[in-house]
Amino acid sequence: MSKRDYYEVLEVDKNATESDIKKAYRKMALKYHPDKNPDDKKAEDMFKEAAEAYEVLSDPDKKARYDRYGHAGMGGASGSGGFGGGMSMDDIFSQFGDIFGGAFGGFGGQSQRGRRVNKGSNLRVKVRLNLQEVANGVEKKIKVSKYVSCKNCRGTGADSGTSYSTCNTCHGSGHVTRVTNTFLGQMQTTSTCPSCGGEGRSITKPCNNCHGNGVVKEDDIITLNIPAGVAEGMQLSVNGKGNAGARGGIPGDLIVLIEEEKNPDLERDGNNLLHNLFISFSDAALGAQVDVPTIDGKARLKIAPGTQSGKILRLKGKGLPSVNGYGNGDLLININVWIPKELSKEEKNILEKFRDSANFKPNPTQSEKSYFDKMKDFFS
Repeated sequence: MSKRDYYEVLEVDKNATESDIKKAYRKMALKYHPDKNPDDKKAEDMFKEAAEAYEVLSDPDKKARYDRYGHAGMGGASGSGGFGGGMSMDDIFSQFGDIFGGAFGGFGGQSQRGRRVNKGSNLRVKVRLNLQEVANGVEKKIKVSKYVSCKNCRGTGADSGTSYSTCNTCHGSGHVTRVTNTFLGQMQTTSTCPSCGGEGRSITKPCNNCHGNGVVKEDDIITLNIPAGVAEGMQLSVNGKGNAGARGGIPGDLIVLIEEEKNPDLERDGNNLLHNLFISFSDAALGAQVDVPTIDGKARLKIAPGTQSGKILRLKGKGLPSVNGYGNGDLLININVWIPKELSKEEKNILEKFRDSANFKPNPTQSEKSYFDKMKDFFS
């Protein structure tokens, strides 16, 4: 099932302001909140869908990529380990819990959501693709060195995962409230607990493996499903595949930067491909059939008699697919008539016979446009 447009999910248009997007998300989140819709799988899915849409549209960089490339710019597939999506309830409440403004108090425990949740940092990797991989999409397995959750303490940072206690300062809430008297009356301020750093608990015996951090450095193999039609410089985001968050926090994302290998025969221009074809004077004058390179191999091309140098032939649909799935570009063949620099005596004698022939004198018609005019027609 294809994903709905994020703007459609939040019921806003593309010109919506940051404030409009936040209000729209809060409306959807409150409507489908699990506390309001207990044991309703459809409402839970809508709740997650709204959170995913807000996670993208509330971030200027992600929003710009989405506006340009759609879901494919976020990577195209949802679910754990895929590009985009895959947000759990813990992810949603830890990242966007302030959106609800205390309207609900049951799901997962209010005190749990009040604690500071550590978020792991993002990782950046570069992936080089050849033209065939760009055209068809590809599954790549890459090895990255990153922080992962400590198996010994299950990511808690505490020995055996149990050697911690509730913070005596904030009593597990992760924040402290202070009331001060001012000339305007009493003023109440809330800040992160200085004793536990907002985590709501303190480790009594740190894990020997991770030394209380809850994460350790390891190599990890990550599978990337890269969609067809990506371009040089495009960034794709893999949710939750960055560094693990300390002491049970949520992981960061893996940012994949696309690089393209240069093809010796085909040059990319958007979704179109360009090829410079050199033919002999004889083939140009008499006509011929030649093989030209394409993404999938060779294609037979007919050269009509009297073909001029600079003529551009089009092989429709033989270019690259659109990253948004809106069809393929074309393969444009630029004809170059090859003139030999050195001639044998016999070749010179043959050509001398035609030098004064009226048929061999240049006589272009008005219908034969210049090279630049042709290029304008093809790319307009």
